[in-house]
Order: sequence, then C-alpha cells, then structure tokens
Amino acid sequence: MNQQTLVECLQHFRHILKTCIAQRDLLTGKSLHTLYVKSLIPSSTYLSNHFILLYSKCGLLSTACRAFEATPAPNVFSFNAILNAYTKESQPHVAHKLFDKIPQPDIVSYNTLLSAYADLGHTLPAFRLFLDLRDMGRGMDGFTLSAAITAANDNVDFITQLHSLSISAGFISYASVNNTLITYYSKNGLLDYAQRVFASMDKIKDEVSWNTMIVAYGQHREGTKALALYKEMEHRDLNLDMFTMASVLTAFTSMEDLRGGLQFHARLIKMGFHENPHVGSGLIDLYSKCSGGISDCKKVFREIPYPDLVLWNTMISGYSQSELCEEAVACFRQMQFAGHRPDDCSFVCVIGASSNLSSPSQGKQIHSLTVKSSITSNRISVSNALIAMYSKSGNLHDARLLFDTMPEHNAVTLNSMIAGYAQHGHGVESLLLFEWMLERNLTPTNITFISVLSACAHTGKVEEGKKYFGLMTDKFGIKPEVEHYSCMIDLLGRAGKLEEAERLIETMPYNPGTIGWGSLLGACRTHGNIELATKAANQCVQLDPSNAAPYVMLVHMKACLGRWEEVAAIRKQMRDKGVRKQVGCSWIEVAKRVHVFVAEDSSHPMINEVYKFWEEMSKKMKQEGYSPDLRWALIRDDGTRQEEKERSLWHHSEKLAVAFGLLSTKDGEPILIIKNLRICGDCHNAIKFLSGMTGRVITVRDCHRFHCFKGGACSCGDYW
Repeated sequence: MNQQTLVECLQHFRHILKTCIAQRDLLTGKSLHTLYVKSLIPSSTYLSNHFILLYSKCGLLSTACRAFEATPAPNVFSFNAILNAYTKESQPHVAHKLFDKIPQPDIVSYNTLLSAYADLGHTLPAFRLFLDLRDMGRGMDGFTLSAAITAANDNVDFITQLHSLSISAGFISYASVNNTLITYYSKNGLLDYAQRVFASMDKIKDEVSWNTMIVAYGQHREGTKALALYKEMEHRDLNLDMFTMASVLTAFTSMEDLRGGLQFHARLIKMGFHENPHVGSGLIDLYSKCSGGISDCKKVFREIPYPDLVLWNTMISGYSQSELCEEAVACFRQMQFAGHRPDDCSFVCVIGASSNLSSPSQGKQIHSLTVKSSITSNRISVSNALIAMYSKSGNLHDARLLFDTMPEHNAVTLNSMIAGYAQHGHGVESLLLFEWMLERNLTPTNITFISVLSACAHTGKVEEGKKYFGLMTDKFGIKPEVEHYSCMIDLLGRAGKLEEAERLIETMPYNPGTIGWGSLLGACRTHGNIELATKAANQCVQLDPSNAAPYVMLVHMKACLGRWEEVAAIRKQMRDKGVRKQVGCSWIEVAKRVHVFVAEDSSHPMINEVYKFWEEMSKKMKQEGYSPDLRWALIRDDGTRQEEKERSLWHHSEKLAVAFGLLSTKDGEPILIIKNLRICGDCHNAIKFLSGMTGRVITVRDCHRFHCFKGGACSCGDYW
C-alpha cells in the first residue's frame, strides 16, 4: 500500500468514526475499533481520543477507560474526553483525580469538571475550582461563569462575587450568563434581581431570555406578568418554540388557572405542539396540580408517540401528587421497561411516592436501585429524598446514617433530617442539628423553621420555640407564614397556655384556618377546656363544614364529662349535614405484603387469632398494672358491663395491626404500624405495656407524628 492510498484510507476511516460518534452507532464503532487494533493502522492519539468519545457518548464508561489507558501519548484532548465520560456518569470526584494529572488543563477541562459539580449541586468544590481558575489568571468564557452560577445554590456570597466578576470581565454582555443569572435569582426567591437582569439585557435578549423570565414569573406565582411577556413575544414576532409553550403552561399552573390552561391546550393542538414531549410535561404538570385528577394527565401522555425521560418523570410526579403512590411506582417500572435509564429526577419522584406507601421494603428496593445506578453518592437531591423516605418509614437510624455519609449537605438535607427528628419526638437532636446548621453558615429556610418549631411543640420547649420564632425575622428576615403561627399555637396549646394560644390566633396577621383552630381544639381536649374547645370546633366547622374531626373531638370531650344528650345532638347534627366520621385504618407490612385493618374488623383471615391474642394479653397486662381507659370506648354508662366496654377497645385498628404483627413475626423483630388518624389514648397506653412485656420495639406512625414504644415507654414521653 503506497503512501497516498494509506492517507486516503485513514481519511475515510476517520470520517466513518466521526459519523459513528455523531449517530451513537456503537456497533459500527466497535467494528472500527477492532479493525484499528488488529490492522496495520499506526497507533494514533487522535484516533484513540475519538474512540474514548464514542464510548463515552454511548454510556460505556469502563470501555472508554480502557481506550484511554491504551492511548499512546495522551494529550489534553484525551483527558478532556475521559473527564467528560466520568462526569456523564455523575462521578465528578473520580474525574477530579484525573483532572489533577493533566499536565496543562485548558478551559475545556475546567468547564467540564465545573459543569459536573454544578449539575450535582456540589457548591464548595465548584467554587474552589472556579477560584483556582481565576487566581491562575487563566482565561474563562461565558460557559465557565454560567456553570459557576448554576453551582452556587443558596450561597449568596458566591453569586455576588460571580455577578461582579461577570460585569468587570465583560461577560455581562453574554446572553447565556444573564439567562443563568435570571434562573439563579428566581430559584432563590430574588425575583426583583431577576427582573433587573432581564431589563438590563436590551438588545442581547434571545428567545431563551424571554422563556427564562416567563418561567421565573410562573415560579413566583406572577402568572399575569408571565402571560404579558408571552404576548409581547408574539407582538415582536419572536420565535415561539416548545420551550416558550412549556413556560406559558408553567404560568397557568402557578395561577391554578385550569380554564385558561384548557384554552391554551386547544391552541397547542392547532399549532401542532400537543405531541411534543416537552410541552406534554407542562400539560401533565398543569392537570395534575389544577384539575385534581389524573385522567387528563393520562390522555396527554397517550397522545405523545415518543415520550422522553422528562415526560415519564412528570407522569410519575403527577401520580404522586394525586396520592396514587402505587401507580407512581408502577409508572417508574414501566419507564424502565420502555428502555429509559432513571436519572436523579426519576428517583426523587419515585422515592417521594414510596415515602407515602405502607411498605418500607419498597423504599429499600428503590434505594438499592439508586446505588446500582451510582446516583446516591453523587446526587444530593436523591440523598435528601431518601432521608425523608427513611424518616417517614420510621427508620431514623438509616436516615441519619445516610446523612452522615453524604459528602456535602444543603439546606434541604438539614430540613429533612431536622423534620425527621421532630416527627419522632427527638426534640433535643432536632435543635442540636439546627444549631449545627447555623455554625456551618447554611442559611435556614421557612421550611427549616416549621420543623424547628414543631420539634419545640412536641417536646414542650416553650421558651426555645419563642426564641426561634423571633429569630426568623430578626436574624434571617423570614416573614412568618400561617404554618409557623400554627406551630406556635400548637406549642402554646400543648403546654397548657390556652389563653396565650387564643390571643395569638386573634392577633396573627393571617386567617388561622382549620390548622390553627384545629391545633387549639386538640390542646383543649388534652387539657379539658370544654368552653374554648366548643369555640374552636365551631370555627373549624364554619371553615370546613364537611370535616368530621372537630365534631368527633367534641363528642369525645362531652362523652368524658357524661353529657350524653349533647353527644346525641352533635351526632344528629352530623347526620343531618351528611358528615361522616372517618373510619380508623391501620397498615402493617409482613413478609413484603401489606395487611390492612379497620376498626371493628372482621374480614382479615387471622382476625379470630387476633381477638384471642388481645383477650389473653389483656389479662397479663392487667397483672402488670394496665388499666383500660374506658373513656375511649365512647359507650354510654347505662348499664353496659365494664367487660363489654373493655372488649370494644380491642377493636381499634392499631391494636388489631399490632396483635397481627406480634403473631406473624419473629421474636425481637421490630414492628411498624401506620395509622390514618391520631392514635387513641388507650391504644397508646396498651402498646406501651405490650412493648415492655414482649421486648419488642413497636413504632406507630399516626397522622401527626411517630410513637416509638420500647421497654414500656414511648419516645413522645407521653407529651402528645
């Protein structure tokens, strides 16, 4: 073969290889690689680099690594190609070790690694990398600044420096940098700053700028302004693409304007956008949040011939928001079967759905899948969702273990862990973690303070709660919302400071709603204040006439006082208004199967064994000092025998579920019960005795909090 022929063959070989990379043609690419290794084609760094790119783009990290190791003389392009391969697989820390070996990294090397940290939300390593680049006087471009801004998260000092640098370096004239700034300011609640950046762009605004600002308005529930921008885009005859349409749908969703969204949907059909996956995601989000049903979401999904990963994620989220958690998990499985590889958003959505299932094993299976996908250790959002999931599943130990092994934390991480401790009654640990958060200069959010105030309420820390409530505004400039006031009402009410709680309700700048008045009503029941309870219950009924909870609480209080005529009157009032008491229901998972028990249950195959168990255990518990609290039987004292009243208490759903768990599991195995209502006082007392007598750890998650019974005591300290 002469020299000219060899050159022509090499040129043809390179052309085919580049085509394989562009089209992700792995089969042909592998054939070329085999030919390259076995033929007389001279070893070439250039060709090796392209094989690294091929395998990287096809998601074959290990094969890309072997191609890199076989490169005869790796250059900066070789390193950048393998860096890109590692970052595509969400492994920036491994990529950073390779980055340190590059003799002279270029701007692409820095941008690749910086972008990887930005995508994962790893602020500190991204900031250090950016500072190294700046301090060495290396040139940087608009992409560098955009990636650094994306990585900033809630680090205001970082973003301030970046904004100043973008101005001084002349990058403020780059549309991409400004667009990223708009996104950052919007995400962090600084809409005014986002508006200023958008207004200052003048002639450099592109379609992305308009779309980004429309989304920003939608995120801040400024839907009218978002639609005004859209109309201005039409007036200026700007290109209206799928991103524009999806942005407008965000505006309708933010306004909860279903009618406007329906009209816009009709327009999308006429314009041919209804089969676009990106626009479809916006439509599913609109219907799942505004229509209150999932049927419209399914119709949208079926109309899209080639759903992408984002659309699948939105559908999973739609099921979860509609509280169809089993359907959400099933949709996740269907997505995998369709050939899509779950990303961090997929896992966050399905983990959130798993958190609300009565099956802890389902959540553990999803966690195992994230580990196999190499996502858990690198995606802070996924780890945050797992912490919340384990906390809701009563597994605080694994939640904390995951927290301690995370390489980096953000405000959401701390919020999830603080809330987990608060829900489990570990107020001291919750507040210590909050102080730890402040020491590390992680700025608390309004959600953080809800968890902190809830921890104070559940542990009777009145003075600490007042201090943190004042700290919100005085130090962090966070305006208390209805939820914060409700926590304070709950805090004061639980502590018996009912008059102070009532004054707070009367002076707070918001309507307390059913949550505020309901908290006060619950406190009145605990402390036996029937007059104030009646007032609170009437307020709840006016705000939500169909809610049975205030009626039921009043019935219980009046029954305990022997006011049976008033009890009868309230029950008649409920019947006349068509208000029905919610049936108590409890769930327990045994051998990966969920068993459901309802009050007065007779349908379960083992129900006879369950009642026999309670009959035997009741005798043993009485010998240990247990005395049934007959007030919870709600049976009028008109000659009914005490034995019959006691027997009626056995029919509560949580008792049935606990008995079944003890009968169906091995000695020493912990038990988790989930209940849809608040646990009753007699059940709480009985399960305490039972945990001591059986040596079991029994956890009950009711609609308010966790009760972990161990050795004859409860984690709530009987303060609930």
